[in-house]
Amino acid sequence: MQERKRLEDAVRDDRQIAALTGDLDTLFELGREGEDVAADIVREMKQYAARLEKLETAMLLSGANDARAAIMTIHPGAGGTESQDWAEMLLRMYLRWAERNGMATVLTDRLEGEGAGIKSATFEINGVNAYGLLQSEIGVHRLVRISPFDANARRHTSFASVFVYPQIDDEIKIEIRQDDLRIDTFRASGAGGQHVNMTDSAVRITHFPSGIVVQCQNERSQHKNRDSAFKQLRARLFELELEKKREESRKTEDAKLDINFGSQIRSYVLAPYRMIKDHRTKLAVGDVDPVLDGDLEEFIHAYLVFRKTGKTASDGSGDLPE
Repeated sequence: MQERKRLEDAVRDDRQIAALTGDLDTLFELGREGEDVAADIVREMKQYAARLEKLETAMLLSGANDARAAIMTIHPGAGGTESQDWAEMLLRMYLRWAERNGMATVLTDRLEGEGAGIKSATFEINGVNAYGLLQSEIGVHRLVRISPFDANARRHTSFASVFVYPQIDDEIKIEIRQDDLRIDTFRASGAGGQHVNMTDSAVRITHFPSGIVVQCQNERSQHKNRDSAFKQLRARLFELELEKKREESRKTEDAKLDINFGSQIRSYVLAPYRMIKDHRTKLAVGDVDPVLDGDLEEFIHAYLVFRKTGKTASDGSGDLPE
């Protein structure tokens, strides 16, 4: 179903680009004939540019887990009510982002703050490329504003950490290719009766990719020993895959622990001036309200370009690599 959704979205995007191209061709033709269509051309070009940027963003997602759904956690930093309120503002921002992008969300955990805000929140974002897109948000977010909780209306600085990790399927599929195996038969040794010891009923299976070797010799029938050996091999490979998942989870947790409140990735300044700046990509936006309402596309796109090419906004981060 996810693959079908991805393909349907690709077809829809292709048709929309074709339609916009046709509309622009018509407008330019009318302009050449003397019609006053300058305002219409500007409007259509903005839509065209926004659509292309969205497609470029999707092209930059190439990680093994980028297409997966995501799980996000938000924690306020030190600062009591002020930081807890900032954490709730971030929660609303990401829920609005998911809604704008047609992604379903499930709030799995929310711990209310004392007086206002939240002490923590965890929620799922179910949609294609959710994890790949939201990797740009991993880190510490800093807010500077006149505190609504300060009777003296002083400016406060608050921090909150955001962490995102991919949703991994519970089911692990074990595929055993015949070309990856060597199956040997040999004469069983030890107790077991005359028939067992005098025929090549024992089976040894070597799995080359993993180096796992299993064998079974306790049954009289080679066929039964073979079945038993394959059961062992599947179990060993299943455990190997589980260990890979555990290792991936450990790496994810290590990355989470590296986040500290002295390494903010983005600053949201609401006073004395209004600006949101990403410290990695150098992208700065003065219109802060749409961003806090979930319009994160420009920041996500700039981050993905920066991750791919090292280019910042000052270098022309809107340009894709050739």
